[in-house]
Amino acid sequence: MSDSKLAGQFFDAAIGLLQRVRDEESASITAAGSAIADTVGAGGRLFAYGAGHSSLAAQDVVYRAGGLALMNLLTVPGTTGVDVMPATLGSALERVDGLASAVLDSSPATSGDVLVIISLSGRNALPVEMAQNARALGLTVIGVTSVAYAEQTRSRHVSGGFLRDHCDIVLDSKIAIGDAELTAPGIEAPFAPASTVVTSAIMQAMLAAAAEQLVARGIEPPLLRSANVDGGHDWNGRVMTEYRERIFYRH
Repeated sequence: MSDSKLAGQFFDAAIGLLQRVRDEESASITAAGSAIADTVGAGGRLFAYGAGHSSLAAQDVVYRAGGLALMNLLTVPGTTGVDVMPATLGSALERVDGLASAVLDSSPATSGDVLVIISLSGRNALPVEMAQNARALGLTVIGVTSVAYAEQTRSRHVSGGFLRDHCDIVLDSKIAIGDAELTAPGIEAPFAPASTVVTSAIMQAMLAAAAEQLVARGIEPPLLRSANVDGGHDWNGRVMTEYRERIFYRH
């Protein structure tokens, strides 16, 4: 059997996007890493939030082997994944005004912390309001989004703004509107989304930049090791004990 032409085309599309992000967003990724390093060095906490499939990239950096132990998941009930029933409820909740402020007010996030907000379109009420309120509370907000949506669609937030309009640092994933990289004869809808691949890569690159900055400042990055390698469990126990006041996924 010959190799799949469409599978190869998807890899080519994803690689092309990754190269664009590497080349065009390097300064912003370095700035985001610096902001995270500033917060870690100052005793602050780190949070990541995403709704629906955008939550996958947020979850990917929380309690992760090779990841920063201080990254916590900020969750909005019903929007974190497709496990909510019906799955369409998550999309509906993203458009509810006031939900983000209620979640932030009851979360441990406070002035001096960093919140990374991931939203592909950045047009719904939840991520926009989350960014607005987080900045009002004194958090540094890093937005990971596709700027194309802000340039070619209408906001669903009462302000008319997008996520990118309320962030201290914006990382553009370069994903085209619709999040589907391929079309083919006989297939009516475009398919093969690449946003998860690209957004997860942005998150990991940002944290790599943060680790680099911390080392340059003489600070050991509080990283987790795999519990499936010898010594990993003990290592993680020491890190979590040392930083227990800044880790919330164990409470």
